[in-house]
Amino acid sequence: MIITSSVDGVRQEVRRLQREGARVGFVPTMGALHAGHLTLVEEARRAGATRVVASVFVNPTQFGPGEDLDAYPRDPEGDAEKLRSVGTDVLFLPPVAVMYPPGAETRVTLERLPQHLCGLSRPHHFGGVATVVTGLLNVVGPDLAVFGEKDFQQLQVVRRLVRDLHMPVQVVGGPIVREADGLAMSSRNAYLSPSERARAVCLHQALTDAAEAVAAGERGAAALEAAMRSRCAAAGGEVEYAVVVDPDTLDALSEVGPSGARALLAVRFGRTRLIDNAPLRPPDGARAARP
Repeated sequence: MIITSSVDGVRQEVRRLQREGARVGFVPTMGALHAGHLTLVEEARRAGATRVVASVFVNPTQFGPGEDLDAYPRDPEGDAEKLRSVGTDVLFLPPVAVMYPPGAETRVTLERLPQHLCGLSRPHHFGGVATVVTGLLNVVGPDLAVFGEKDFQQLQVVRRLVRDLHMPVQVVGGPIVREADGLAMSSRNAYLSPSERARAVCLHQALTDAAEAVAAGERGAAALEAAMRSRCAAAGGEVEYAVVVDPDTLDALSEVGPSGARALLAVRFGRTRLIDNAPLRPPDGARAARP
């Protein structure tokens, strides 16, 4: 695996691979890698990539005041070893001054998609995401890029960004990877106390209940949302949102239609904010699946 921290370095490697006929996949991460991240490398290959580039960059512009930028876990050597173990070809490890050169003032924003859900409590977040993703895609120039479905709003922001700016890259959603008890894997799970960790499984349980309710005939979004909120509140979680939305626009729905919907949750345990989501599929469409 080739490791580089410079724009020219990663560009040269990617262009060399593409000249040799490779289809290059890209997996951008913020490090502190777990098994869920590593499956994104595998997902890139399933989507048709023959070579995979990954990046590790803790992006400062997506953290607001008082958020956990300084405390965010960092383990570049461990991350490199994990990426090497799954056959990553190139690792891009840029410092902040490379992604944001001195005097940088350009920011990328979207008008609508970030203005609800996570964007309400984190108003700086998606502008930072859009800016760094635009920069990374311009630097790497991959044929396809993989983003995890756990942050479903982020995935939709990236898809819209790529469509709107006519970027020549295929965006692939990587399925959520879960612990044995159903908790979605996240670098922030390490912040949970043992008690909080045990109770945090309520997110998956609430999503499973919602999917099963839709499979059994429930269509009302209000009833589904109330049940998810109640399940997480009963576990001691502070529910930021529990919503049923259109999977493409993320607009709120009044009911689950024949084409399905997406259930999204954001719940706090202590100082740790967890997100999760799952598809809701009525039985007369695709078979309802457990999240």
